Amino acid sequence: MHTLVVGDANPDFILRGDVSPRFGQAEQLLSSAELVLGGSASIVAAGLARLEVDTGLLATVGTDYFGKQTERFLDKCGIDTSQVLRTSAGATGISVILSQPDDRSILTFPGVIPTLSIDAVRGAVARTTPAHVHFSSYFLLPELSAGLPDLLDELRAVGISTSVDTNWDPSEQWVGLDEVLPRITHFMPNRQELRAVGAGYADDPAGSDEDIARQLAALGPRVLVKRGSEGGLLAMPDGSIHVAAVPDVEVVDTTGAGDSFNAGYIAAMAHGIEDEQERLAWATLAGSHSVTRPGGTGAQISLSELTDSLSAVGVAR
Repeated sequence: MHTLVVGDANPDFILRGDVSPRFGQAEQLLSSAELVLGGSASIVAAGLARLEVDTGLLATVGTDYFGKQTERFLDKCGIDTSQVLRTSAGATGISVILSQPDDRSILTFPGVIPTLSIDAVRGAVARTTPAHVHFSSYFLLPELSAGLPDLLDELRAVGISTSVDTNWDPSEQWVGLDEVLPRITHFMPNRQELRAVGAGYADDPAGSDEDIARQLAALGPRVLVKRGSEGGLLAMPDGSIHVAAVPDVEVVDTTGAGDSFNAGYIAAMAHGIEDEQERLAWATLAGSHSVTRPGGTGAQISLSELTDSLSAVGVAR
């Protein structure tokens, strides 16, 4: 099953240690600083490649140093980069991540990330004929998001499944999803995003994760929620709920854990797993494994590691 991941590609500059900024020309010493592959779409694609899924990435980078470095990172992860667009019309995006074990702050310069167009996606779909298309960073891609409802109708008409992870909305307006949610097969927010999006749909915005996810699922998609140390939650359109715990791991850096979670679920689909509980187990294992090293791709789980872990807890592949 070929999967096309659409969205953002850029380096992440991850800083760990004493990362709460203090102005007034204060100088703070860090415990580590690393330049790694970033961008939600890139991390999902890398996770899928690690799980032996035939994966392509559609994103836009510049022809500058950071663009070339991003391409080197992608190549090293085994991602098909033939659909990556390169432009000299602007700089490659970059994120600076101030990382603590239980939280992080992200400062992003979008650069050319927002220039990705809906026509570019149509072209990539025509060239690669994917079985599944995953969209990341919806709110960073205004040209794409404007035409996404029509494209989703086209993909559904030819039997292509779809998933969307909006990531955080920098404007915190959370608009534009009314026409998207009923047209996708999978919606993949974390808990904070679930509540931000769900505020416009839920009978009780302060209600439980289960209640909010169930009401979003009533619009049509499976709603897959990443809840950190509390594991994963899946609400089905029929109102049923699945939950899965995460193993106890030492948390080093949560950057990209949700993207690895997404990759685990999509990989289960690609490998023919039909049982939703088992798919959710793939997702939670992939997400939890990711947090054990810095960066979104530093500790992504391999297919053999994942299946061995599932066998150890009695979940058969």
